[in-house]
Amino acid sequence: MAHQLLDGSKAARASLTLYLIGIYNKVHVDSTPRQMKQPPTSTVNRGKAVTLDSAPERPRVDVEQANLFYGDALGHYSTWERPDVIVSDGAYGILGFEGDTADHMGLDQWYEPHVEAWGRRAKYGTTLWFWNSEIGWAAVHPVLERHGWRYVNANIWNKGKGHIAGNVNTKKIRRFPVVSEVCVQYVREVTVEGQSLKQWLKSEWQRAGLALRLANEACGVKDAAVRKYFDQGHLWYWPPPEMFARLAHYANAHGRANGRPYYSFDGERPVSEDEWAATRSKFTCPHGVTNVWDRNALRGKERVKVGSNGKAVHLNQKPLDLISMIISASSEVGDVVWEPFGGMFTASVAASQLGRRAYAAELDSTYFQYGVNRVRDVLSQTSLPISR
Repeated sequence: MAHQLLDGSKAARASLTLYLIGIYNKVHVDSTPRQMKQPPTSTVNRGKAVTLDSAPERPRVDVEQANLFYGDALGHYSTWERPDVIVSDGAYGILGFEGDTADHMGLDQWYEPHVEAWGRRAKYGTTLWFWNSEIGWAAVHPVLERHGWRYVNANIWNKGKGHIAGNVNTKKIRRFPVVSEVCVQYVREVTVEGQSLKQWLKSEWQRAGLALRLANEACGVKDAAVRKYFDQGHLWYWPPPEMFARLAHYANAHGRANGRPYYSFDGERPVSEDEWAATRSKFTCPHGVTNVWDRNALRGKERVKVGSNGKAVHLNQKPLDLISMIISASSEVGDVVWEPFGGMFTASVAASQLGRRAYAAELDSTYFQYGVNRVRDVLSQTSLPISR
């Protein structure tokens, strides 16, 4: 009898245990965070200085080398020339325009379709300049990396104390006043058969069955080729086109015959000097410039304003000199610049003035019309009256 009771107790305990495990699993599964669709946003409490009732007369306006499109850039990327430079100045998560997010939490989803499209259309040597707040950039950085953009440098626009003009209650906000924005430089992470360029350079040499030291002989140096071009850490150097051509020629002349061609992107022939040169983004740093840009917030005649009170048409218009600097540093005359979130089309103005071809889009009717007029005005063309 006691034995039967003991068995019964064991069975009861086992049943209770299974029951509790079931409850735990149900709670655990049900409490797993779910990816919720972001609700539509709007410019709550961020009223625009002006809203035009009229729609743009044309969905596309070309001014000199600036090609300006009315609408969402997602609908135009496939028709634009492939970019050498992309200047992104979109959502900040501050309800700055119709469609902006309320905070940084939704920025990754907001940007991802654009970032994915940029990756599809970019060249090997395309440079991306990503403007945002510090927390906004942090939220979008994983998306950029996921779609093949490699971080290079974070640049800080310091607007100075005049930007806050003493009108900040630090006891209330409980932090230091913010007078900065970031402009982060990215380049494409070029890969060949799933390998980075530094990995591919060394693995191709090894695939040819050549001793690493022979790379020095191929390049006509004592030891720099192996030390620089085959390093797999942060000391790796991108080989200049002439040195790359020497490595490729030597590997194809002296490597295993059954593995040729070596250093080929298409499996048909070795990469040429020009093709190799195109794998590296362009960059020339102006003398004395660092990654901290001390420049007052945009005021004066350059700011596009409206009405007798002189309110700014756009809350986030960028200084032409800063935009000109980054475009000039990362491109050459004749290159293509994209400005997906046009606003007042500052990047398009800068690109056209610098002899580059610009493609830009703006989905807000008011901003588009004022932006087009600004481009015409700055590029010394006839400024058409805006009907309100």
